[in-house]
Amino acid sequence: MTSRRLIALLALAGALAGSTTGAQDRPCDAQPTALAPSRDLYCIELIAAPGIRNASGRVELGRIPGPFTIAVAADGRLLHQPVITLAGLPPPASLGAFTTYVAWVATPVMHPVTKLGEVRNGRNVLATIALEKFIILITAEESPGVDEPRGKVVLRGQSPATRLQPPDVLQFAFGAGPLESDTAHAADAHAAHMAQAPPRGADVSWTTVPMPPGLQMLPAEMALRPGVEPYLPSAREGQDVHAARPRELVPLNDGDTLRLDARLVRRTFKGRSYTMYGFNGQYPGPLIRVPQHAEIVVQFTNRLDQPTTVHWHGVRLENRFDGVPDLTQEPVQPGGSFTYRVRFPDAGIYWYHPHVREDIQQDLGLYGNLLVRSPRADWFGAANREEVLMLDDLLVGDDGLVPFGREAATHAFMGRFGNVFLVNGEPGYRLSIRRGEVVRFLLTNASNTRAFNLSFGGARMKVVASDVGNYEREEWIESVVIAPAERYVVHVRFDEPGEIALLNRVYGLDHFLGRFFAESDTLGIVRVSSEPASPDHASAFRALRRDSAAVAGIARFREHFDRPVDKSLVLTLRAHDLPFVTERLMQLDSIYFAPVEWSGTMPMMNWASTARQVTWVLRDPATGKENMDIDWRFRAGDVVKLRISNERKTFHAMQHPIHIHGQRFLVLSVNGVPNENLVWKDTVLLPAGAMADILVEMSNPGRWMLHCHIAEHLSADMMLAFTVE
Repeated sequence: MTSRRLIALLALAGALAGSTTGAQDRPCDAQPTALAPSRDLYCIELIAAPGIRNASGRVELGRIPGPFTIAVAADGRLLHQPVITLAGLPPPASLGAFTTYVAWVATPVMHPVTKLGEVRNGRNVLATIALEKFIILITAEESPGVDEPRGKVVLRGQSPATRLQPPDVLQFAFGAGPLESDTAHAADAHAAHMAQAPPRGADVSWTTVPMPPGLQMLPAEMALRPGVEPYLPSAREGQDVHAARPRELVPLNDGDTLRLDARLVRRTFKGRSYTMYGFNGQYPGPLIRVPQHAEIVVQFTNRLDQPTTVHWHGVRLENRFDGVPDLTQEPVQPGGSFTYRVRFPDAGIYWYHPHVREDIQQDLGLYGNLLVRSPRADWFGAANREEVLMLDDLLVGDDGLVPFGREAATHAFMGRFGNVFLVNGEPGYRLSIRRGEVVRFLLTNASNTRAFNLSFGGARMKVVASDVGNYEREEWIESVVIAPAERYVVHVRFDEPGEIALLNRVYGLDHFLGRFFAESDTLGIVRVSSEPASPDHASAFRALRRDSAAVAGIARFREHFDRPVDKSLVLTLRAHDLPFVTERLMQLDSIYFAPVEWSGTMPMMNWASTARQVTWVLRDPATGKENMDIDWRFRAGDVVKLRISNERKTFHAMQHPIHIHGQRFLVLSVNGVPNENLVWKDTVLLPAGAMADILVEMSNPGRWMLHCHIAEHLSADMMLAFTVE
């Protein structure tokens, strides 16, 4: 693009940024119900250029169909399917020597500018957008073949992310200078709050949380501390705490018994030793392998200093063994025991973890996998080897593990993001294979809050299965988007020798500078030798297999897909008694929350928010009841269509991985876009501002939980109970 054209477009962009339409008939304002995708995040109003009359339009940022509820490129960029609806465009020739209209997308500095396609009045589905901040232009052009905008701009709109503002706007909101007065105000408010808090433990004190590299925060934010007592586990006098062992494979058959305990272990990272938790002294806990339809007995003993239970996540077992305190059982007290009988009706990959203060116990290492084998030899398809990976992150500061809140969870807004990545309990996963091997990776996200976007350095990958079974058909993917508690089974073929990195690539959000920035973390290395694989599964890998059994099983439920919704939930939150700086920042009109918070880029503000100040809410709009006041009742055999809407215009919008105990469900659609390749799930990631319709098979009697699986959100009350009679 010529410099003269760029300068002209920038000038026009500035002029149009201040333009507005009338208060009525704004195309992105209409949202008749809270049970709809957020117009604030997924709709762009197009503004007419000066001199253009009667033309209007909107851009719907549609979901791209795929196996995940949000579309993300392997490098972490969000992907949008723009659907542009235009009205009132005059004949192009009436504006000059023009024959058509063309849509363009550009970064906020108007370079580069990318052509989306020719448009006309009505609905136009255009090429994918892979940008975080962007501007849409509609121009009149001489011909549809132009490769850059040369004609007259008639409509323009800005993506929701352009609300992010640089630091001079924040300085204006808080006052110029280094904000000494606000820092003092925040420190005084913190001291007054702490004067009412329980006394700190003698052996643990608050220090600080690490800042992500390259980020800044306001001085007033840096003064924040949680208003609860800090907690870290420690050995009692005379108690012998052994180093954690790597997990062991425990094959069990129908009727077998497993002895399982939760105990203190010692873990070492970067030469520093920490007291943490482990099942059977292992980190992760034992990998339990059982045949489908088996039932095992688990004799559990609690050797911790606090109550706990074991929840068998995703397993449709008998209700009284589900491991939910005060709902299906009493908490197992320190030194106490409980016997679980766990049956496995569904093949797949599952996991187990506590259901008491998951923000502490799970984060410190209490989790393990369950691999349920199908009698079908070809259940997952052909692979040379199988790797069961549990993904996690751990928050470590200069002084060691960042303490947890003793009386209530910290990090209540965004959840506790870690800064040390773990695969199967260790940083730096390693795997050595031969060239051409197809590796089956069974992935479980055991982190408190982090959603991963995983890829293998460009190696070709396809998704095979998820939480409770196989997809109707295998599907090529660039990366795996996996939220807390979700599981995915993927096949990866490594064609070239060398070292291939297992990467988590996302875009973080720098609220202070009003920008997105790329984050890339290496979770492990796959070393591929030059020796060829044997046997060679290349032909089977190239084919996208259709699972006829999965298709037939889901077909029985298709008659329910288009029927009216039975129940609805709105996800939102309430907050009170927050620090002054937090309230001021969150009330800025320019605040923007991405559909998914991929990393903890507001660490101090998030850390200082506790479950005493923040209540995450599941609301039934039909009754107005919330969380544990909701009392839904169904009968075994009911098929329930549930609509879940994640409210965007709230104090802190965020994604939620919603988990339903004891049942399984299909994700029918996200933001109104139908899923074309279905799989049974027990956890669904719902981005901020998004809406999903799910179909729940109520097959398992009992009183069950539905909750957000971000551990700190669950600790902040985001749960309800329902009964299947």
